[in-house]
Amino acid sequence: MFNKRVKIKELLNTAPEGQVVTIMGWVRTFRNNQFIAVNDGSTNNNLQVVVVLGMLDEETQKRITTGTSVKVTGTVVASLGKGQKIDLNATAIEILGDCDAAEYPMQQKKHSLEFLREKAHLRFRTNTFGSVFRVRHSLAYAIHKFFNDKGFLYLHTPVITASDAEGAGEMFRVTTLPFDNPPRNEDGTVNFKDDFFGKSTNLTVSGQLEGELAATAFGEIYTFGPTFRAENSNTTRHLAEFWMIEPEMAFCDIEDNMNLAEEFIKYLIKYAMDHNREDLEFLAQRLAEEEKQLPQDKRSELGLIEKLEFVLNNGFERITYTEAINILLESPAYKKKKFQYEVSWGIDLQSEHERYLVEKHFKKPVIVTGYPAAIKAFYMRMNDDGKTVAAMDILAPGIGEIVGGSQREERLDKLVKRMEEMHIPVEEMSWYLDTRRFGTVPHAGFGLGFERMVLFVTGMTNIRDVIPFARTPKNCEF
Repeated sequence: MFNKRVKIKELLNTAPEGQVVTIMGWVRTFRNNQFIAVNDGSTNNNLQVVVVLGMLDEETQKRITTGTSVKVTGTVVASLGKGQKIDLNATAIEILGDCDAAEYPMQQKKHSLEFLREKAHLRFRTNTFGSVFRVRHSLAYAIHKFFNDKGFLYLHTPVITASDAEGAGEMFRVTTLPFDNPPRNEDGTVNFKDDFFGKSTNLTVSGQLEGELAATAFGEIYTFGPTFRAENSNTTRHLAEFWMIEPEMAFCDIEDNMNLAEEFIKYLIKYAMDHNREDLEFLAQRLAEEEKQLPQDKRSELGLIEKLEFVLNNGFERITYTEAINILLESPAYKKKKFQYEVSWGIDLQSEHERYLVEKHFKKPVIVTGYPAAIKAFYMRMNDDGKTVAAMDILAPGIGEIVGGSQREERLDKLVKRMEEMHIPVEEMSWYLDTRRFGTVPHAGFGLGFERMVLFVTGMTNIRDVIPFARTPKNCEF
């Protein structure tokens, strides 16, 4: 039976000498017709299978190539070689799936990340992506554990929505109408009456608004699901399809919101460090080797493990947007005209500004609060100054913004006024306003882009390398 197999990670951790076991996996190398390195994906470490000379016929030996899947039964023994504690002395080897060495692209050599993106269906078999996706799995589990242990309710919000109340960017249209000749109204606009939902619908850009509805009944909820932005952003930190974690908390203000977000980020990092140390150490070594190719001033001051420990052991710096602008205006980078984008009060901070604050000035994560109302969404609570809102962004080294959140505007009159100013259809949003009409409470929440969190923890430099199959402009492979 196949379920009698033992995973290689378990074998290497327990090293049960003398025990007869069955392992299954893929061949990494086959040396001297005697030593087969087998990997099953549970760890980057291979198990060395020792084959007695003469055990395999010549035809079988030829079939054991890199990528071939095998089932091996044998006895666990102490290894006589370097680099491993145990070997498996094979008594039976069965080839489960052949792999044509001439055609198989994942040979035992260093491949560029660009090449591996083109082979995303096979890149999981490399050590780099094995580590990345085991860490991604742990972070996903830790998200649920963190909120569950705090008594939050996990809410599934719609993937298909009928409005862009979030105002978060371009959306993907969902329709069953013929796209080459849709029915039109007299004014030339598309008539959605005969569409599946009878109205214009899109893939969601956020589950926040629906999350607020549930938070005003359950107190504390969180969403964790896919979101979509049809923005033509060909950068190392943007995806068209990505996963977002969005908690919403009733009876919560902006300070409570910041405290929870900081605790959450630190919890995720600690969970990965406690449960994926081996993978993180491999990724740290990989990052160090990669940075050797960079000029000295482009290299990270801390290694990956040191960076994660530093974030865990230090409080995040908290500054206002106004203070952030003043720091940027006084910076050598601004005075020497090294910023591509202008700096002045009222701008939306660009990635270069955010990274200057965290990487050059404070050298640690920064929480910026009190953004100008004009550049933020309609639902954010207006501060007493009438110019800024109770928004907060968390900026991380190497990435920039990793969390965006706010205290929500719970006052019906002020929310309606803001919606009218921003041309948000008040009548269509009546369902949302009901939470302010019927027992409104102070409440807050934030969104954390999951892939950016994985990027930060793994030290990878391109967001396309921390999601299994990246969806980006002009790219929807696999």
